[in-house]
Amino acid sequence: MNGAIFFSSRYGSTAQYARWIADATGLPAFDVKGAEADPSGYDFLVLGSPIIYHRLIIHKWVKRNLASIANRPAILFSVSGAGAGPKLDAWIGHSLPAGLIADLQHFALRGRQNPNELTWFDRSMLIIGGLMNRDRVAGREEMQGFDFMDRSSIEPIVERIRQLQESEVAASKGP
Repeated sequence: MNGAIFFSSRYGSTAQYARWIADATGLPAFDVKGAEADPSGYDFLVLGSPIIYHRLIIHKWVKRNLASIANRPAILFSVSGAGAGPKLDAWIGHSLPAGLIADLQHFALRGRQNPNELTWFDRSMLIIGGLMNRDRVAGREEMQGFDFMDRSSIEPIVERIRQLQESEVAASKGP
């Protein structure tokens, strides 16, 4: 199968994961802000986005390209400080159409946040959020930053991509 990676990144973690996945699979990777970010020519898609303010930042691009994304295999990797779980599932649920979510295979990856690289607004919001967070460990991470980047965490995504590529090869050979 002919696939590609489409991603959006604000501070670089998602772009780094997209590059690692591209290196491991040979798939092209496109920043959705670029003119060449057209998903219509691919059999399967890998979508990558950070979670910013409880929302995938790729959500508008996905909605604009929904006709090209729907009805084909798609993998979503989200990048945030939060791990997999109900909270992350809810954020994705608020970001994407329910019909698309049902067809996506989601992988939660942990990102990196360096407070010195954030905009003043983002830094201020994280301080407020950190002070209000009932989970004191997570609150401290929001305020002080964190680095959970781990190249090995892409392995399940790479394996799923290989399965999609192998299924097309097997189908083309026939009985």
